[in-house]
Amino acid sequence: MRWIAFCCAPKYSVTAHLRLRLNLNPIRHGTASNLGMKSLLHPMRSTALFSLRSRYSMNMLCRFFSLSIAIVVCSLTTALAQNLPNTTRLLRFPTTNDRDIVFCYAGQLYTVGKDGGTARRLTSGPGYTSFSRFSPDGTQIAFTSEYDGNREVYVMPAEGGVPKRLTTSATLGRDDVSDRMGPNNIVMAWENTKPLIVFRSRMRSFDDFVGSLFAVGLDSELPQQLPVPRSGFVSFSPDDSKMAFNRIFREFRTWKHYRGGMADDVWLYDFKTGATENLTNNPAQDICPMWGPDNKIYFISDRDNRMNLFVMDLATKETKQLTHFTDFDIKFPSMGKQSIVFEQAGHIWRYDLATDQATPVPIDIKEDLDSGRGGLVDAAKHIESVKLAPDGERTIVVARGDLFSVPAKNGTPRNLSKTSGPARTNCMCVRRTAKASRNRSRMAATPTTTRRNGRPTAKSCSGAIACSGCAMSMLRPRP
Repeated sequence: MRWIAFCCAPKYSVTAHLRLRLNLNPIRHGTASNLGMKSLLHPMRSTALFSLRSRYSMNMLCRFFSLSIAIVVCSLTTALAQNLPNTTRLLRFPTTNDRDIVFCYAGQLYTVGKDGGTARRLTSGPGYTSFSRFSPDGTQIAFTSEYDGNREVYVMPAEGGVPKRLTTSATLGRDDVSDRMGPNNIVMAWENTKPLIVFRSRMRSFDDFVGSLFAVGLDSELPQQLPVPRSGFVSFSPDDSKMAFNRIFREFRTWKHYRGGMADDVWLYDFKTGATENLTNNPAQDICPMWGPDNKIYFISDRDNRMNLFVMDLATKETKQLTHFTDFDIKFPSMGKQSIVFEQAGHIWRYDLATDQATPVPIDIKEDLDSGRGGLVDAAKHIESVKLAPDGERTIVVARGDLFSVPAKNGTPRNLSKTSGPARTNCMCVRRTAKASRNRSRMAATPTTTRRNGRPTAKSCSGAIACSGCAMSMLRPRP
C-alpha cells in the first residue's frame, strides 16, 4: 500500500523515497529465507512490486531524457546568443543579389558584401529611405525615398549613383514608417521578364488600410494597377505568369499572435486564367511570400508564436519550417537566387538555400552620424497648431512636441511643457476660468496632476491656459 501511495503522489521527497525502498526491498535488506518465504506466501505482491518498480524506473528515465533535451536546447540557444556579432544593430529592410546586401540604417541605404564587413553609404537625401529591391540581374536598386518631400519610388545603380524618380503621387495624411498603416508607395519587387518595378500604393484608396499593387517602368510612365483589388507583399514566378501575394497588409501592426479574420494568407494569382488560390489557409499570420528558383514559396509565419521562415513546395503543397527563433520575430525578408536575407533582433541574417543554414551577418557602420548630434532648433519653423486665448492677448502654440505660450504684442514666450520626452500635440483648447473671466485677469498656467482610478495619470493646466479638457492630451504621442 505504501508503494501504491508513493506512485500516486504527485510530489515526494528523496528522503521519503529512500525510506520506502529500505522498508520494502527484500533483496538488499532481507535474508534469503525471508525472500523465499515472501515469494512463496505472497507471489502476487512480489509481481505487483516488480511492476511498480519497473514503472517507476521508466518514469525516472523519461524525466531524465526530458531534462537532457531541455539542457541541450538551452545550451544551443545560449551558444547562438553568444555567437551573435558585436556589431551595429537596428539594421532594417535588407535585400540581396547574392553578392551584396543593401539595407536601411538611420533612414538611409547602405551596402555591404554578403559576408559582412564595414558598410558603405549609398544615399544621403532628406527624409527616410527604405524598402530597396535588387533588379533580377542585380545591377539596379529600386527603393522608396523622400528626396523631393513626398514619398516616391526611385531607381539607382546597385554600386551607387544619382537616383531617378519614377512616380509622382499626392501626399497622404498617414504616410510614415512608424504608422501602423505603414508608409505609402513601398517598393515590393521587380518583375522577372520585364523592367517593371511593382510597388504598393494607396493613391486610389479612400481607406488608409487598403492599398493596391502598381507597376512602373524605368521611363517614369504612368503606373498601371495589377489585376487584384488590394494587396500587400508580392513575389513573381520566374516567367511572370503567376504571383504569390498577401491580400492584407498588417506587417506594421504591433500586436502579436493575431488569429482573427484579418490574418494574412499567401495567395496565388494566375495572370492567364485570372484564378486565385489560397496556398497556406492557416489561422496564423503568413506573410512576405518569396518565389524561389526551385519553384517553392518561402514566407514567414508565426505558427509557433514567433515569426519564422517557412517553405511550401508547390508540387506537393507540403510546408516545412526552416528557422526556429524563439526570442524575436523575423522581419521583412527578401530573396535572391541563392539566399534569403532578413532582419531579426536588430541584426541582418542570411539564409543559404543550398545548406539550409541561417547565419548572422556582421555589419559595422563607421560614420560621424551627424544627424544624431544635439543642437538648437528654431521652434518657430516647426509649428503644428495655434490657438488664440479668449482675450486675444496670448496664444498657445504646439511646436516640436512642446507647448508654448506666446504673447500677442508685449511679453516673452514661455515653454509650458519643457520636455524632450513624448511629443505633445493637439492641445488646442485655451480657456479662462470663471474667476479669471470675472476679474479680467489672467491666471498663471500651473501644471497639476490629475488622478484616474486613484493613480496620477498626467499633467493638466489650471488657469488661463489649459489643455483640451482631457488630462491625457498633453502627453499624447504623435499619431
